[in-house]
Amino acid sequence: MNIVAKTRRDMLFSMLRIRRVQERIEADYMQDRMKTPVHLCVGQEAIAAGVCATLRRDDSIQSNHRSHGHYLAKGGNLPALIAELHCRSTGCSKGYGGSMHVVDVSVGHLGTSSIVGGGIPIGTGIGLAFQMQKSDKVSVIFFGDGAADEGVLYESLNYAMLKKLPVVFVLEDNHWAVCSPRSTRQVADNVFLKGAAKDLLFAAKIDGNDAALVYQTAKKAVDRARKGQGPSFIVCDTYRILGHAGCKAQDPAGYRDTCEIDAWACKCPVDTFRAACLADGTVDQALLDEWERDIASEIEAAFRFALESPLPGPQDLHKHLFSE
Repeated sequence: MNIVAKTRRDMLFSMLRIRRVQERIEADYMQDRMKTPVHLCVGQEAIAAGVCATLRRDDSIQSNHRSHGHYLAKGGNLPALIAELHCRSTGCSKGYGGSMHVVDVSVGHLGTSSIVGGGIPIGTGIGLAFQMQKSDKVSVIFFGDGAADEGVLYESLNYAMLKKLPVVFVLEDNHWAVCSPRSTRQVADNVFLKGAAKDLLFAAKIDGNDAALVYQTAKKAVDRARKGQGPSFIVCDTYRILGHAGCKAQDPAGYRDTCEIDAWACKCPVDTFRAACLADGTVDQALLDEWERDIASEIEAAFRFALESPLPGPQDLHKHLFSE
């Protein structure tokens, strides 16, 4: 499957933007103006950009605590995201949610959960709702290999297969659940769920740092879902370069081998896709330089907006507790 030049450009821009936003958050975090824990996705940008490039605005995504990239790739509002990290009332969750509870219904981002695996049954239920509405909308669920330890994944997969729901399960296998390697939690390559592949009809394990491959695989899964052919399960092999939470300085020492981190850093999805797009003429250096200036300006404005925005006051205490 050939990817048109515009889609490749959009994906690369999205990946660069996500990376620069994460770097700025990491750089500013120790100033303690962001009172919420943050879980950064440096090294995992290709998955968010590649999958979301296959989706429409009215499709739904469910994410997790490491959600910034998914939110931005789906079309989320950057100033609102940064304001949320600063717990301001102009944030996408009105300052109530922080980094782990990002929501923006207008772009189909129906909310993240800090519960490991918490978004899986919700995204499955959204797929059921789409089916009952006789819509061709698709529900995509992003989750990590730690969530693959949760029984709710298997319950949700079984139900999605039983009802042929328009759900795409995207497992971002970054090899670590906080400080626990996958090898201590799962037998061999069990995370791929080989036994379910036949019944899922479409399942794949791919290089999650290859943006083009992520897009191509996700496109097949999304197209199947739109046609009523049921769910798909995609395992994306990737790695989080930074720690589980907070900035690099806060990552505990000793639980990961620095050689492992360095090896994965050399497989940086942003650098790899940028080089490929330069080589095939999708972009040139002048355009990349323009993008970097635009992104830097946008990020600066977003942080300024956040810091100038008000905190929720006592009068807001009972707002947004119930859906109208």
